Amino acid sequence: MDARSAAEAAFKQATKKPERIDERTIGMPALPGARELVSLRIDTDVLEHFQAEGPGWQDRVNTALRAAAGL
Repeated sequence: MDARSAAEAAFKQATKKPERIDERTIGMPALPGARELVSLRIDTDVLEHFQAEGPGWQDRVNTALRAAAGL
């Protein structure tokens, strides 16, 4: 291998993105009832409605979404 090919191979290896490790695919059991952190854009008035009753608003949003999904 010439110097240029060796340098290109080294650069390619050094700049390669690491593979994403997903715990769910490497044998870790899923926790029953586990929740997943997501980012969600909702209208301000909808957010204010759920937050108006104080703490626990995220649980109330989850309950409403489960009902809407028929779960």
